[in-house]
Formats: sequence, C-alpha cells, structure tokens
Amino acid sequence: MIILPAIDLFEGQVVRLRQGKLEQKTVYPGDPLFYANRWEEEGANCLHVVDLEAAFTGEQRNLGLIKELIGSLNIPVEVGGGIRSFKAAETLLEAGASRVVIGTKAVEDPKFLRGLVAGFGGDAVAVGVDAQEGKVAVKGWAEVTHLDALEFIDQICEIGVGTIIFTDIATDGMLSGPSFSALEGVLKKANSQVIASGGVATMEDVRRLASLAGLYGTIIGKALFDGTIDLSEAVAVANAASDARGAV
Repeated sequence: MIILPAIDLFEGQVVRLRQGKLEQKTVYPGDPLFYANRWEEEGANCLHVVDLEAAFTGEQRNLGLIKELIGSLNIPVEVGGGIRSFKAAETLLEAGASRVVIGTKAVEDPKFLRGLVAGFGGDAVAVGVDAQEGKVAVKGWAEVTHLDALEFIDQICEIGVGTIIFTDIATDGMLSGPSFSALEGVLKKANSQVIASGGVATMEDVRRLASLAGLYGTIIGKALFDGTIDLSEAVAVANAASDARGAV
C-alpha cells in the first residue's frame, strides 16, 4: 500500500474542509511547497493535490501553483478538482501530473471519461467516487445523486479507468476513522486499483488499511497537519504490510 499525503488548495493556501464544506474550512500556515517537500522527505509515495477553487467554480485558478508543486518534487503528483474538459486534463498532464482525478464530470458524462481514457490511457485517469450513504455525491458534495456507488464503480471499471479514489463523505476531515465496511465492498467490486480517502486518524487506521488485500493506497490529510499520524511511521507500516504479503 502506498501513502498519499493530501494538499487541498484554496486561494493559494493549504486548507482542509470538514465533509467538503467550504464554510467549515481550516487554513494551515505555511507555503504549499513547504508541505509538499516535507512530505516527500518523510517518504510519501505520491502527492494528492485538490484544487478546491476549481472544484467549486470550474476555473483552474491555482494552476501556476500546481505546476510549481509538480516541478519541485521527485515523486508523482495526482491532481483533482474541477477537471471538466479535455483541455483541463491535458493541461495538467502536460504539466507533469501523473494522473488527473475526475469527479462530477465522470458521473454526468461517461463519454467524456471514455475520451480521456482513449486519449491519455487508463493509468493517467482516476475517478473520485464520493459516497453519501451508498449514493454518489457530486458538485463538491453539494448534491447526492440516486446513482449507487458500487454500480458506478462497475461502469468506470468497464471504461478502463486505472484508479478509483473512494471517499465516504461522512468520515472526511472528521478524524473518525475510515469506513472500512464500505471500503471492503468497493474492493470486492473494483478491478481497477483502489485508493482509500477520508477519516484516517491514527496509526491503527493505517495498519488496518494496510492489512486490506487489494488496497493500492490511502490518502491522509488532516491527520498529518494535526500531528495525529507521523508520515514516516505510516510509510514504514505500509511498506512492511506490502512486504509481508509479497512473502506469502
């Protein structure tokens, strides 16, 4: 299992939201480049960046900063938030992003998703599956659809998307622990690699996630900024679990 620290950007600052709500925003002091380089030094396998302004407005206002982040690191950087056109995805991939994370647009326009996979390959495309009580949420989680999350996962796997990032909205930013039961259902359904997101609060959460067969990675956000998880330790636990499975 790989560890992906999360950096959420809003107006050039590093922020965290509770359950995706902008009015419940915490702003962290320090330059985003500082955090990105720190996470790399502590062993992060990949950086997960979300442009919250793009997610809420559709405008890539943090593009220059994202390019700086990509250029300053030696580890891969995946980028999500408001990617609603082929051009927006192309711009980020040409800037060096390892993959783009598609959210609302993947739900609303499967043809668009097929076009991205055809144009850039499945490995360059991830879909964020954000679930509220088993249903897919869109538009910065402001709307909950009638689409069943597991049925949606079936659809995007059939399209050839390489990575699914699964978030149970109820846990995001709450430091309450991941929704393991929901995640286990996703792992049984998906034939793409799965990254867990939301709620990771303690090293015990990391150990339990690392024990899940088939889980490709986990995103950690608030717990790193608040100091409830040490990134170096989390990476060591994840590596040890992967080594143990490889030895079986």
